[in-house]
Amino acid sequence: MDISILIQTFIAVFVLADAVGNIPIVLVLTKGMMPDQRNKVIDKAIVIAIVVLLLFAFAGQIILNYLEISIGSLRVAGGLLLLLIALQMLRGELDQPIIEEGRDVAITPLALPLLAGPGTLTTVMLLMSKSQSPHIAVVVGILGAMFVTWLILRLANLIDQWIGAEGGVIVTQLLGFLLAALAVEIGSTGIRELFLS
Repeated sequence: MDISILIQTFIAVFVLADAVGNIPIVLVLTKGMMPDQRNKVIDKAIVIAIVVLLLFAFAGQIILNYLEISIGSLRVAGGLLLLLIALQMLRGELDQPIIEEGRDVAITPLALPLLAGPGTLTTVMLLMSKSQSPHIAVVVGILGAMFVTWLILRLANLIDQWIGAEGGVIVTQLLGFLLAALAVEIGSTGIRELFLS
């Protein structure tokens, strides 16, 4: 097993998944849920993110080539998804527990595109093609990074108790704005890749 590839994969996936930065977003998206419900959403999001990352690590380029989808298009789609969520946050439409609305936030936007976004998917595809036999190292790196991410996201319940209801409203509005900016950044990167490269 190539230890350098393992370390590169772990660091890249962990940093791009941004567990600490995503805790407030998890709190907003799971507002009104009991701690055990929130934990189930986090568990499901991590499992889905791992499956998607492994799928893209082994077959990502084949899938994208077959569907004739570029990484730029993937970035634009991810940016649009995040922008829609950000607008809902800014308009106060996420006050009701999303679980009651019949939506599954574990899949979108938590697993995709927050935990396994275009940048992370591209990175694991590139690391997979970096050497002759990096497969085990990349898989272990992905699993390790997602395990640490899962541990950090599980702290969301403690943070929720600490900030309280009023703090939650402030955090929602602030993060809606920041998430909108992140969405535009991801989308604009994709647009530059599509039209300026």
